[in-house]
Amino acid sequence: MTVNLLDFDLEGLTAYCEQLGEKRFRAVQLFRWIHQKGASRFDEMTDLAKSLREKLPSVCTITGLPVLSRQDSADGTIKWLFDVGDGNAVETVFIPEDDRGTLCISSQAGCAVGCRFCSTGHQGFSRNLTTGEILAQLWHAEHFLRKHLNTTERVITNVVMMGMGEPLQNYGALVPALRAMLDDHGYGLSRRRLTVSTSGVVPMMDRLAKECPVALAVSLHAPNDALRDMLVPINRKYPIAELLDACRRYLPAAPRDFITFEYCMLDGVNDQPEHARQLLELVKAHGGQGVPCKFNLIPFNPFPDSGLRCSPRSVVQAFGKILNDGGVVTTIRKTRGDDIDAACGQLAGDVLDRTQVARRRAAAQPIRFVHPAKENQA
Repeated sequence: MTVNLLDFDLEGLTAYCEQLGEKRFRAVQLFRWIHQKGASRFDEMTDLAKSLREKLPSVCTITGLPVLSRQDSADGTIKWLFDVGDGNAVETVFIPEDDRGTLCISSQAGCAVGCRFCSTGHQGFSRNLTTGEILAQLWHAEHFLRKHLNTTERVITNVVMMGMGEPLQNYGALVPALRAMLDDHGYGLSRRRLTVSTSGVVPMMDRLAKECPVALAVSLHAPNDALRDMLVPINRKYPIAELLDACRRYLPAAPRDFITFEYCMLDGVNDQPEHARQLLELVKAHGGQGVPCKFNLIPFNPFPDSGLRCSPRSVVQAFGKILNDGGVVTTIRKTRGDDIDAACGQLAGDVLDRTQVARRRAAAQPIRFVHPAKENQA
């Protein structure tokens, strides 16, 4: 049975080459050909010994993901739909800006967390992606874009693990992929430019801090447990106090001296001035020291059957002003690629759901806004 070399970080590829009786420098050569040059055929690798080039095709492959479709937005955003087999497909989005090129990568076919405002969560969950399937998204996008833009320079400067899935629920496949992205023989990304987004899987946040600390974005979306339980169900297992404790533990290893909190703005649900004031109190007073952070306010991108609306722009701006005036840096995310359903929260792909999410969602209570003062009385 052949193995896919995209499944390895450099350490893994070195171990594999040793099994073949090859030295470490051969793994480095292979790794550079695959990730820096985008090679998929061994006969292209002209600095490898001829005997090795002839041996490799019988034991291994370099196999990307089949592209089912590519959509180009009017604003330059590109979305790919990749086939991962068994009726599942995942989406990957490239977002060009003047000073960077960001790729948003999926880590699972579907998502089991089930956040109420996320299109992926409404589809349910099929399976984790392999390391090779995670890396194949970057491998394809980077080398497609170089040809598309007629350049030999690196196009993707930032990667965010914010596509389909909860990355930290696929930890074993995620970390080797991150290491390949960081490796100077691979994509050479800095830890500051590689971001993992999580809904708050506390034990895996602690492991990531020890084993591969990169920038962290935490999907908060509510200032209290009662509301977050409804919006982000994992909060019932890891409530806000535990999540903020984990954020504080992460910071000493983090490449930045703050945690980014993502906050999706939902009309009449979590967007009131009282919610903003609760957030200020939460992040400035937690544990007596607070949590160094910044907020990224995300306008909700509607999708069918969500039952939710985006907060009016004036409400989002007023919410952000309260946080900024309170001393917490707050930005409002610019919506990109919404004309091709590539904006935040819209990624859906195709998922063969194994979790019966449609049945559970039908039984769930609709979200109703409760005034924060009354929440505290409940």
